[in-house]
Amino acid sequence: MTLGPLMVDVAGTSLTSADREILAHPLVGGVILFSRNYANPGQVRELVSQIHQVRSPALLVAVDHEGGRVQRFKEGFTHLPPVHVIGRQYDMDHKRGNELAEASGWLMAAELRAIGVDISFAPVLDLDWGVSGVIGDRAFHRDPEVVGELTRSYARGMRKAGMEATVKHFPGHGAVVADSHYKLPIDRRRFEDVREDMRPFERLVNWGVCSVMMAHVVYSDVDEWPASLSDYWIKQVLRREMNFRGAVFCDDLSMAAAAVAGDMPERLRRALDTGCDMVPLCNDRTAVLDVLDRFGDYENPPAQLRLTRLHGRGEFDLEVLKSSAQWRAAIQIIQDCSSSPGLQLDA
Repeated sequence: MTLGPLMVDVAGTSLTSADREILAHPLVGGVILFSRNYANPGQVRELVSQIHQVRSPALLVAVDHEGGRVQRFKEGFTHLPPVHVIGRQYDMDHKRGNELAEASGWLMAAELRAIGVDISFAPVLDLDWGVSGVIGDRAFHRDPEVVGELTRSYARGMRKAGMEATVKHFPGHGAVVADSHYKLPIDRRRFEDVREDMRPFERLVNWGVCSVMMAHVVYSDVDEWPASLSDYWIKQVLRREMNFRGAVFCDDLSMAAAAVAGDMPERLRRALDTGCDMVPLCNDRTAVLDVLDRFGDYENPPAQLRLTRLHGRGEFDLEVLKSSAQWRAAIQIIQDCSSSPGLQLDA
């Protein structure tokens, strides 16, 4: 059985029979975990193992675990600072800023790999324009060159821990006020101005990043469709102009911004037709069942190859990891930066 294009959620801290039936469906290729799926490290490791054992090749297991206010697993994991702190450290000392970025990326990914998670949807490459509440301190910096440099260091740390980065939200979510969870944001800037937001993505694509998540944002100077559902942004700009060869994720289809494409099967069809390889559909079991019932067969061998590259590499034990010299060194870098003038990291 191959990996399907749909990424779904599960109900609780262990798999139910209903969960297993959905995960066995050929349209499903991945699972995204939330805070409700977490009780402690041992429990979530067992849950991930259950998901991986449902079928072969194993389903991809993902989570949003950026640090700061977007970190699904907390107790038992290092509480990472929001990445805006990394940008502030860079402003004071470029070398220490890059060290902090790489250490944060490695630490985040290593702890997740220790429980078997394949993907953390990070890092955020959106620029800090100071207008987006949903992005805010999830952005590294306002300067696209600084964002490109720091996120490359962060992604390099993730790769060293056995996890490929998924950079988001292409071509840039930071210049709109609206939250795409609740309404469709429209960026009315000229295409030439949006190109500034794209510069960090271009740098990471050239570096060899394996995965990109699209933005549920309409760039009205270019296309009437959100970038996540746009032939122009995915096929023309990302694939053809930037020569990106990795996996393309749509943002969550259950978000209000995706409603422009119709009902859930229509949204999925639009996302796949415009070039997305995997499409999350979260927190709406009824919609998932509707899609599985009505969508029909789907095959995309090139997407299979791209998605297979996202399986995590290496195996750790979380307690063994925490006793390692590399883990202690990463923690020390974060603690040292917390004592820098003008910086306060989360405990």
